[in-house]
Amino acid sequence: MSQELTVKPFSMYFDLISGMSNERSTTKRHLSNMRGMFSNGEALEAMIEKENSLMYEFFELEMPEKDGHLLFGTSIVYPGKVGNEYFMTKGHFHTILDTAEVYYCLGGKGYMLMENPEGDWIAEEMTPGKAVYVPGRYAHRSINVGDEPMITFFVFRADAGHDYGTIETKGYRKLIVENEGKVDIVDNPKWGI
Repeated sequence: MSQELTVKPFSMYFDLISGMSNERSTTKRHLSNMRGMFSNGEALEAMIEKENSLMYEFFELEMPEKDGHLLFGTSIVYPGKVGNEYFMTKGHFHTILDTAEVYYCLGGKGYMLMENPEGDWIAEEMTPGKAVYVPGRYAHRSINVGDEPMITFFVFRADAGHDYGTIETKGYRKLIVENEGKVDIVDNPKWGI
C-alpha cells in the first residue's frame, strides 16, 4: 500500500563551492553506468578495466510525484574524457514531455546539450552565474569541458519523471568533443542506429 508523502516547509543546505549537501547522500554514476553513452565504447571499457571512476553524482529528493510540487538539487559532473568525448550525464527527456527545467551553474565550465524529437538542437555554454532554461520537449545533458567539477543547481516539477530509455537507445544527434585542443561539436555517427 502506498503511503501519501506529506511535505512541510523545509530548507536544505548546498555548499556553493562543492555542490554537496551534508543532509543527504547522492546518487552516483560511475564509468560502468555509462556503457552505450559514448561513441568510443572500446576506450570506455579500457578505462573501466583500469578504474571504474565516478563520472557524476546528483541529489534526488523524495517528493510527491504530483503537479504543484518541485524537485531540486545539485549535479556534479567530474572532469575527464572517454576518447576525445568529454565526461557528461546520461541525459534524459522528461516522461511528461512538455516539462521545462532550469539549471544554474555554480562552478566549472561546460555545456547543456539539448535536442527535441523534431530535430532542433542547441548547446548552451554554462559558466558560474549562468542560468539555462530547458524548454519542454527537449532532452538535456550536462557536459564538463573544463578541468574542475562542473556544478549545477536544478529545479523542475516533481511529477515530470525521467525518460532515459530514449537516449540510451538513440543517443544524441551531436557530440561535444576535444578537437586539436579545442571544444568542438560534431555529428554523432551512431545517432539513431
